[in-house]
Amino acid sequence: MADDREEVRVPLVRVERGEQSVVVRVSGEIDLDRASLLRDALHAAITRPDCPNEIVVDLAELTFCDSSGLNALLQARLTAHEYGRQIRLHAPTAQVIHLLELTGTDQLFPITGT
Repeated sequence: MADDREEVRVPLVRVERGEQSVVVRVSGEIDLDRASLLRDALHAAITRPDCPNEIVVDLAELTFCDSSGLNALLQARLTAHEYGRQIRLHAPTAQVIHLLELTGTDQLFPITGT
């Protein structure tokens, strides 16, 4: 008997707007196939005229990030700078910290909650 249940996927990127900041919560894996979700969500949040000056990327539930995900964060950093905003990484996992250190990009982001 075939299983007719439909797979339900939890969103990998959720955006929560507050008065002082925008929090972009990232969960699961960000790789080549999924990096566009992060890139698009960050770009939309940063370029909104009413966006607060701080964008917090909460990485506590991120289980894996490859160079595509890192590139999405770096592009968002440049876009934020153009708009007079700042991106802060919150609670990056050991794997993400290793990726940032390995590529020398750990100095480009304020990091909290480690």
